[in-house]
Formats: sequence, structure tokens, C-alpha cells
Amino acid sequence: MASQHTPAAAVTGTAPAPTPRRTVLKAAGLATLTATAATAFGAAAFPAHAEESRPTDPYDVIVIGAGFAGIAAARAARAQGRRTLLLEARSRIGGRTWTGTFAGEQVEMGGAWVHPVHTRVWHEIQSHGISLVADDTPPDSLVLPSGSGYAAFSPDEAGTRLGELLTDFFAGAESYFPQPHDPLLRADLLAEPDRLTLRDRLDQLRLSPQDDAWLAGHTATAGGTNTRGAYTALVRQYALSGWDLGTYNGLNAYRPVSGMTGLATAMLRDQPVTLRLNSPVAAVTDTGSRVFVDTRRGERFTAASVVVAVPANVWNTIAFPAGLPREFAAASAAGIAVPHAKKIWMKVRGGAGRFLAQGTETGSPLIGVVPHTTLADGSMLMIGFSVDPALDHTSLPQVQAALRRFSPDAVVEALVSQDWGTDPYARGGWSFMRPLQLTRQLRTLQQPYGRLVFAGSDIAAGWSGFVEGAVESGEHAAGLALEIASRRSVLTAA
Repeated sequence: MASQHTPAAAVTGTAPAPTPRRTVLKAAGLATLTATAATAFGAAAFPAHAEESRPTDPYDVIVIGAGFAGIAAARAARAQGRRTLLLEARSRIGGRTWTGTFAGEQVEMGGAWVHPVHTRVWHEIQSHGISLVADDTPPDSLVLPSGSGYAAFSPDEAGTRLGELLTDFFAGAESYFPQPHDPLLRADLLAEPDRLTLRDRLDQLRLSPQDDAWLAGHTATAGGTNTRGAYTALVRQYALSGWDLGTYNGLNAYRPVSGMTGLATAMLRDQPVTLRLNSPVAAVTDTGSRVFVDTRRGERFTAASVVVAVPANVWNTIAFPAGLPREFAAASAAGIAVPHAKKIWMKVRGGAGRFLAQGTETGSPLIGVVPHTTLADGSMLMIGFSVDPALDHTSLPQVQAALRRFSPDAVVEALVSQDWGTDPYARGGWSFMRPLQLTRQLRTLQQPYGRLVFAGSDIAAGWSGFVEGAVESGEHAAGLALEIASRRSVLTAA
């Protein structure tokens, strides 16, 4: 929650047009958007449901994973009157979103922000009567690479230049996604662009050293690293933003007052889905007529169809006795979610005040730092993001040393953090496809495989890497799973 020292508007209904956020802020904000729980916060409250069942009872649909994709899928199936079981490995719902408390403030350890262009999530917030907090207070300065170190720049100066650089970065890509929610509509135009990494595109621009450092820091924050992320993955986000830099830079404009856990809980309460927490899945066996789901606790459940709504990086930790198609296995092995992704909340005193920092493409333990809230004691809550496997995110001295690269006098008084890469049920942070995953794999990953359907933000048609994409993918998967279950019901009746 914002304190009295940082004015924030609580709004309901249609939001006002967001104040354009500077490019570097948007880049750092990407890390939290679809960016699993910090267990130090304990188990989240979850809804109690009227429907009870024995482990041997058959279901119409089983959904594996109670993140936003799984919740959307389970709710949609149950709304059609289908007996639905939702299995979650953790002791909480929410997947790669989790709301907790730090330094007396509500904090998000994963997905945090929403925007009116996220139409499904925006509708959920409105329909459940959840108010919004507008995060539009600009930073006092932007700290960016300069020479051999970092320097503070005015937001107007740096934001203008970064906007110009991004315009060049996206130039020529306007035809790739004429209908952004159907990303393969012009697959014929994507064969060459989808081979490019972010670094490949940066090299094509032949930028000066400082321009390259500024733009490369932004793109690396989105893609994890520039040599990992696909150029087309960032172009998709720009296309979904209406090819408008103001929207693209303002995607982290609003937060639900309830927190993302509150939103997930409200959605799950819409239907009496049977929810089982602490139920990690060990194996999924499709016999051709039914599907058996075995948990690591030794329970077995059966259903006509199954939605696998866990991150793609986790697919290969579940046994599929019949095997997975090559595209599924390859996507899970390579990963779609950014590895080594860490989110760190810091209580900071002194330093450069309300600054926003962006690291260099390589060699920066923190790739981005975002100011959040000024506390009553004068200290500042700041969010740091890292993809450095060597950074001990729990070590206050290491985190302070990393922060002091941007602000030499900053003192980190306390911190709490989450390493998504080491979370066994995430194995990565925010979604960002690698080269050729879009054109060679996405269409297959969105289709049923026998009686199995896969879902998640990683493979969304639209907002991949955002909660919006998770909801979209979950609803789509539920429709396919219900078709499969219906075919079996008709055959059984006959």
C-alpha cells in the first residue's frame, strides 16, 4: 500500500489514461509480470468450496496448477457443470504471483501490475469490485550506464532518448503482427525475424557505445539476456500495445488493492471447484479413454481430460508415460520462462533518493531497480531484479554491494526476495520466448495432445508473460478440455 508520503490514486471502474511511464521503468517492470511464493510469508488464505470428493471419484476435468491459468481453466470447466478438480503443488494458489507483507507494506513477489489493455484481467477486477492503485509517481532521476560506471540523468532527457532508440529498434516490424492476438497470422513474414535474438537486432542498428548500453539494458531486462531472448517476443508486446510507446511504457500502471493473491482468490470463489493444495503431480497417464493423475503423495485421480497449467519449464519434471511430442519436450528443455530470475524487495536509506536504475547488458548483478514507496521513517522501499546466478539474493551485503553500483551511498537495511529459477514449481521467472519458439512450437503447444491440453502465460496467443496471457490461455484450454470430456460423455451414454 502507498503511504501518505507517496500519493497514489485508488480508482474503480474505467481507469483514467495512465501517465506515460519512462521506458526504463517499463523494462524493469516486465520482470514482475508474470514473474512463486517466498515461503517466508507462510501459506496464503484460499477459498473453501462446497464440493467434496474421495480420491477415487472420477472427474470430468482435472486441472494441474492453481496459477491464474489453472484457476481460469478450472472455473470455466465448473461453470459448465463439469466435475472439476484443481491440483496445486504448493500450499497456496497464485502460481508465479504472490502477495505478502514487508516493512509494513503490501508487496508482490511475482506478478504485480495490470493495464486496461489487459481486457480479461481488467474485467475480472471490475466484476469483483476490486479497487486499483495507480503507480504513476515518476522517479526523481534515472541511473544509466555512462562511461565506465553509472550516472544520474533527468527522466525527460533519458526517457526521450530511450524512446528514440526503441522506435529504431522496432522499425520495420509493423507488418509482423497485423492481429497481435493471432501471432502466427502472417507466419510467412516471421521466418527470418524469429531467428533473431535481441542482440542480433541490436547489432543491426550499429549504435554508439552509450546508446547501445542504454537500449541493450532495456531489452536484456525483458529477455533475461539479449543472447537468449527472441526479437519477435518484444515486438509482440509492442504490437499488443497498439504500436504505441506510451502504452508500452505504461503497462505497469495499476495494482489491485487486494493484491494479486486477492484477485486470484476472488476468481476461484466464483465456482465450487474442488481444490487440493500440497498435491504435486508425479505422473499423467493418458490411456486413450481416460487420464490418470498420480501425485507424489500417492494419490490417484482420474478424469476424461486434463489441463496441464504449470509453467513450460516444469513440464519435463512430470512423468508422461506415453511421452511428449517433440515440440513440448524441446520447449520445456530450453525453457520459456527466464532462468535465474530473482525479485528482491529492499528497505533502503540514503543514496540517490527516488531513483530508477537500469543495469548494463552483462556484468550487473541487478539488471533493474524500481522505486516503490517512501515509508514513514523516511526510508524507501525499492524493487530489484536480477538474472545473475552468482548473486545470493538473501545476502544483505551482496545485495547492498549490487545496489551501490547505482547509488554509492545507499544502505540496505532489510530485504526479502524470491528466486524463481530455483523454485521447483516455476523453474524460471517471467515468460519470454527464445528464437524460433514462436514459429516452430507455439501452434503445437496450444493444441490438445490426446486427452491433455496445456495452458499458461508461456504459451498464450496474446499477452505472453503477463497475467492477462495466463487467463486467456486457461480459458482457451478449458474449452478444448470440455470438448474432449463431452466426446467421452456422448460415447459413454451411447
